[in-house]
Amino acid sequence: MTEKDKEKDDFLYIVRMAGKDLDGERNVELALSDLKGIGHRLSAAILKKLDIPGDKRIGELGEEHLDTLREFIESKEYADFPDWMLNHRREIISGKNVNLVSNDLDLQFMEDINIMRKSKSYKGVRHETGHKVRGQKTRSNGRKGLAIGVIKKKEGQPQTQKA
Repeated sequence: MTEKDKEKDDFLYIVRMAGKDLDGERNVELALSDLKGIGHRLSAAILKKLDIPGDKRIGELGEEHLDTLREFIESKEYADFPDWMLNHRREIISGKNVNLVSNDLDLQFMEDINIMRKSKSYKGVRHETGHKVRGQKTRSNGRKGLAIGVIKKKEGQPQTQKA
């Protein structure tokens, strides 16, 4: 067997990470940014911390690199990263700064909204009533379910009055 045949045998076309299938032919940095909760900047920082080359394809990485990457991403607490880089700062229950990924992020987001609703905070009330939450203007935008425009009556028809 030549080296190219060995590379083809070792190559993973689909890499499973954090509950999502990643395309093995993409660069490691771009493939990690496909995960919900990880952007380009955070993926570059993770790869730099773990000493994994970002220009390689994710399918070419060995099992040991993939395992360390999986463990680090699913650990939630990224110790050496600044707080502004994480997506869930000052968690309500524990008070820690964590970075959530995929389904954990969705569940925590819905739980945060439910906590706001239960505490009857301003944002929670706005979420319940379906209004804009972040201070946007509502006079001309954000209308749902209303008729658009005005329909004029035709000129040739007589108007009938109801008795």
